[in-house]
Amino acid sequence: MALGSTPDWFHISDDENIVWESRPHPITMGARLPVGVALALAGFVVTGWSATDGVGLLTLLGLLATAAGAALAVARYLVWTNTRYVITSSELYKKRGIVSRDVTQFRLERVQNTSLSQSGIGRLLGYGDLTVYTAGSGDPELTFERVPNPDRASSRLSDQLEAVATDRDPRTV
Repeated sequence: MALGSTPDWFHISDDENIVWESRPHPITMGARLPVGVALALAGFVVTGWSATDGVGLLTLLGLLATAAGAALAVARYLVWTNTRYVITSSELYKKRGIVSRDVTQFRLERVQNTSLSQSGIGRLLGYGDLTVYTAGSGDPELTFERVPNPDRASSRLSDQLEAVATDRDPRTV
């Protein structure tokens, strides 16, 4: 999705615009993606090798491994690609879900505090967690997990919060 275009899962008003959009860092797919790909490739090789002598138990096991590995890899990819984080000039959105959809939304006026945390590996690989606390709650209300370039996301959010607090037009920030 290009910056400024509207995703199909929310609608913004004419005076609102998207200032930042992302999905989690690819590291979020974890070890299951390469394990799934490796299992699918191994199953494919076993199937091809064993099928030269006709279809037997080893060929069926190879096909099963190929299907299981492909399903595992595709599932991890779909979870990653169907998670989105959006900051607009007046709201925050977090969307998750493949079959069903879960969208969390907060108006910027409700945000009381934000925090950015990065582990050592997160700093090395360029991801971190951006957490938002809202009025009336001491617990985090929304966390953008493993955001790529978290400093940029935090800066964009801070700019929008400052614009809302000083009643400026957030589009000029």
